[in-house]
This record gives sequence, structure tokens and C-alpha cells, in this order.
Amino acid sequence: MSNLIIVESPAKAKTIQNFLGKDYNVIASKGHIRDLPKSSFGIKVEGDKFTPTYRISADHSEIVKQIKNLAKNADKIYLATDEDREGEAIAFHIAEAIGKDATTLPRIVFHEITKTAIQNALNSPRTIDFASVNAQQARRLLDRIVGYALSPLLSMKIQRGLSAGRVQSSALKIIVDKEREIMAFKPVEYYAVNAIFAPNLESELSKFNGKKMEKLSVTTKEMADEILNLAKKSAFKITEISQKERKTNPLPPFMTSTLQQSASSTLGFSPKKTMTIAQVLYEGVATHNGFMGAITYMRTDSLNLAKEALTAARELIKSEFGEKYLPKTPNIYTTKAKGAQEAHEAIRPTNLDFTPQIAAKFLDKDQLKLYTLIYNRFLACQMEASVSLLQSVLITNENLEFKLSGKRVTFDGFYRVYGENDKDRILPPLNEGEAINLAEISAKQNFTEPPARYSEASLVKKLESLGIGRPSTYAPTITLLTARDYVKIEKKQLIPSEIAFKITALLEENFTDIVDSEFTSKMEEKLDAIAENGADWEQILADFYHPFMDKISHGKTEIKSQKVSELIGEKCPDCGGEIVERISRRGKFYGCENYPKCKFTSTYKPTEHKCPQCGEILFLKELKKGNFFYCAKCKFQKEAQ
Repeated sequence: MSNLIIVESPAKAKTIQNFLGKDYNVIASKGHIRDLPKSSFGIKVEGDKFTPTYRISADHSEIVKQIKNLAKNADKIYLATDEDREGEAIAFHIAEAIGKDATTLPRIVFHEITKTAIQNALNSPRTIDFASVNAQQARRLLDRIVGYALSPLLSMKIQRGLSAGRVQSSALKIIVDKEREIMAFKPVEYYAVNAIFAPNLESELSKFNGKKMEKLSVTTKEMADEILNLAKKSAFKITEISQKERKTNPLPPFMTSTLQQSASSTLGFSPKKTMTIAQVLYEGVATHNGFMGAITYMRTDSLNLAKEALTAARELIKSEFGEKYLPKTPNIYTTKAKGAQEAHEAIRPTNLDFTPQIAAKFLDKDQLKLYTLIYNRFLACQMEASVSLLQSVLITNENLEFKLSGKRVTFDGFYRVYGENDKDRILPPLNEGEAINLAEISAKQNFTEPPARYSEASLVKKLESLGIGRPSTYAPTITLLTARDYVKIEKKQLIPSEIAFKITALLEENFTDIVDSEFTSKMEEKLDAIAENGADWEQILADFYHPFMDKISHGKTEIKSQKVSELIGEKCPDCGGEIVERISRRGKFYGCENYPKCKFTSTYKPTEHKCPQCGEILFLKELKKGNFFYCAKCKFQKEAQ
């Protein structure tokens, strides 16, 4: 008997092959094997009907041949791509490419790559979910429509080589809007009043002259000086002591967005790096129990946890830390993410016996860091809350009120595993009504800070909160924005380029929907409706397509050119036209004003000088070590005087 299992990645294929005997062949499609053509629109539109033209990509033609050959001799073919819409669509395209009936081929899914999970999946196959296939197809066609129609318009009106996208442009606007806030920001002066009471108790001003004071209320030096004088006019005493217990609940297990955020803030990993490492941990690594997937599927927006995983966690917590760390019932979490696919699981370790201590012998440094983060977060999420005693002391004189705060952890709870950054600040024994000496008081001048730019982690959080994109799109979106030089990353901050402002302004004025976060979010909800409720995917596309294409047609004639070009006073060596200096996303370059009829371009500035060796014009190379005349034809070069 021969069985064929088709997965997406070679690493996953290797792991699964290790679990199964000689009766199974496991082969990887290496991602999407069919897609819309790169060189043409690839969608036939007839009224409200959309017919895509899919092609097997050149780099996948050989793997398709291999799959076909194995399929000929297989008694049973299992489609085992990832359990998300992308994976569902890949399974459909594989079936189509090898000439099999996509409605009948068994489809198996699993959240983790372990022997038990694979065997369970083989025992309970299903068929392809065509609602999910249609949702993915609608997304792909929608993105092709936006990119294929809007990108050329941006190139025409601003500069060559620009691109736009449904999620990409909405994310770019968020970054640009933050930069606009920063540019418009005007600092406000304020004074922070701090006092030290013996013995060494530091406090911030709470009230002033009986009126509730906010931090920014002391806005002038005169006000600050008045407070300092009032502090010295009468003695202070303790007027109120209070304390209360506070419970801090553990954080939920990771989903894609929170994993990216936490890995960024605690490990310094970019979203792309996080997902690359997580992919390896999911697909399979060496462990003390053999080669297997170390974590569950890492592209998820669900906080669900399997019953077996909860049972294993509770048993470990009880044996390792004792019953006082174990809640009476498992902690259950629900996601607030829009359109979350609750059938999936949160990200967790597949085997709690593979502890970070043991994993250190098998994983590389970065893999271990991320695995430890996932392992500890999962275990901690099933532990008891920590308990702290919060202390509050009011110290007053006739005119001023200061507040002291203290904290003492009385039960560490989940901090036992996850660690605690907030250290104890224990106040000494104090009594209401007793006098207390003012040792020192100061007023420090400060200025309000502008809003912080987005980091990669905080942008992911923002995109998730607005419902823009899905777990699989966060990292690629940021990567695309930086690759196209629309955004640069400096000191972990996302800073938009000048061209980003131009693109955003043009889209805001003429294509509001494309950059409107609410519209983008509602479109995601419509795509969800296709997958979950079988909504008419072609009608959803049609409702967007026809108004959008009308705007494109209008824009070609009505949107004014915003191209930045400057004459440099030199003639084109090819056609005699004027040379202009332009700015592209790759930097400054020189081109002919008669483009596209004349294709002349150069990264070096053309000059009026002729090459003494061949008679061609010389270009000026401006380098750090000096300026040089350079001939592109014969390579003559000399220092510019």
C-alpha cells in the first residue's frame, strides 16, 4: 500500500516522514504552486463575474512533476497544508495542478507536528473547505486589482517604481499620521515637584492649595517657587494611611500578534525574525524525544487551548510548584481580535517535557530564546494570580499634600515562572497623625514629549486593534514598507520617508477607501463572511471593483502630477533633450525629459565635458574621497578640479 501526503514545506515533510512508516511518501509543495501571472492582470472581468487565470510558477514546475509522478502510484493522496485560508487555497491548487478532483481528495489538518497529532489527523480526514478557498481567492484578487491599477497611477503622478496595496497603504497612513502628529507637536513647559521626607521617603506632589493637581498643572516657575515656599511655612504630618490587596492575573498564551510584540520588546526580534524562528520550531527540530515540532501553529489569532495541553500544564504546575499555584479550574481566555479563527489554538509548546533547560542542548541561541518565551508564557497562563499589598500614605501641611506609595508581593503566583519586573517598595512603619520632617524639596523643569513613533511591535498592535490584515500579513507588510524605502527603521522606530507623505496625501485625497482603516477593517470582515458564512465572493469583489476602477479612470486625467524634477542645464546624450534630476525610492538619479520615448538614465550627473579618449560626454561622480569625471563608454576617469 502506498500513501502520499502533500505538505507545504520541506522541513515539515521531513518531520512527518520520520513519524510514518514506509507506506507513506511525504513531499512538500514549497508554498503556493499556482498564482496569478506576474506579467499581466490575470483576471477576466465580465460584469460582476471574475475569472482568475492561474499559472504554475516557473520555480515550481519541477516539484509539480514530482508530485504528479508520486500521485500516479499512490493508493491514497492526503492534502496536508496549513490549517488556514492560505493553506486551504494551496491544497485546492495542488489538487488542480495534479489533475485530481479537489472535492474528493482527503484533507488532513493539525495544529502541531507530533506523531500523535499526525495519526489523529489521518484517522479523521475531511475535504477541502471551499468557503475558505473562496475567501483567500477574493483576497488575492482584491489585492491584485488594487496593486495592478493603483501602482501605475502613483508611478505616473509621483515617480516611477511606486506601489500601493490594500493593507500596505493603510498601514503606511498610520505611520505617516503619527509623524504628522510629531511634526505638529509643540512642547509645553511644566515642573515636577518632588519631596523627600525623613527617613528617605520620596513623594510627588498630589494636591496644591486644596485643589487637585495634575502633573502638568505646575506650568510656570512662579507656581513652582510658590509651592516650595508653602512647603516651608508649616510642618507636615501623616494624615491618612491605607492599604489594599491587588491581584495581578497572568497574561493569556501567545497568538501571532502578541508573540511578535513580546519578542520585540523582550528579545529585540523583528516580526520577520520572530516568525522565521517560530516557523522552524513549528515544522520540526531535534529534541530529546526525536525530531518533532516544538510549538503549535504560529499564525493564529485564537487563544483557545486543547484540553490535553491544559491537563498537562496543570499536572506540571502541581508537581513542580504545589497546589497553591494551581487554580481550581483551568484559566480560559478569549480573544478580542476581530474575525479571530477560534477553531485554531494559541501558540504553545507541544511537549512540556521539552523544558527550556533540556531545549538548550538542542536549539540554537535565538531559537532557545523564543521557545523559552513561549514555554514560560503558556505555563504561566495556567497558574494562580500574584497577590500584592499596596500601601498609600498622605502627608500634608496647611497648603500641600504629598502621596507616598509602597508595594509588597505577598504571593508570587505566576511570577514564579514568568518573572516579575516590578520590585517591592516597602515603606517603613508609619502612624496616622504623627509628624514627619521634610528633608528636601525640589521643582524640576520639564517639557512634554511628542508622541512616540511606532515600533514594529506597536504597529502590529495597532493593526490588530483596527482589524487591518490578519496574523499572516503583519510581518510581510512591515517588510514590504521598509524594502520599498517608504519607511526606515532607526533605533527601533518606524520613520516615513518624504515619498511616503506624497503617496499618502494623494491616496487620502483621491482614494479614501484604500487608506481608511475602518474601510480596510470592514473589508476583512467581508472576507471573513465568505469563509464563515459562504457569502458571495464575486459580489463582494464587484461592489469594490467598479467604483474603484471609475476612480482610477478619473485619476488618470484629473489628478495633477506631483513629480519632483529639476532641470540641470545639460543635454541628453541620446536624443538631445533636457536632462532632469529626479528622486526615486532608491535615491537621486538623472534622466531625459522625453521619457518614455527616450530611456536615458544615469545615477551620475551628465556634464558638458567630453571624454578626451572617445569623445562621449563625461559624468560627474560625487564620492566621499572627492569628485571625478567618468566616461561610461571607455571607463576614462580623472579628478574634477
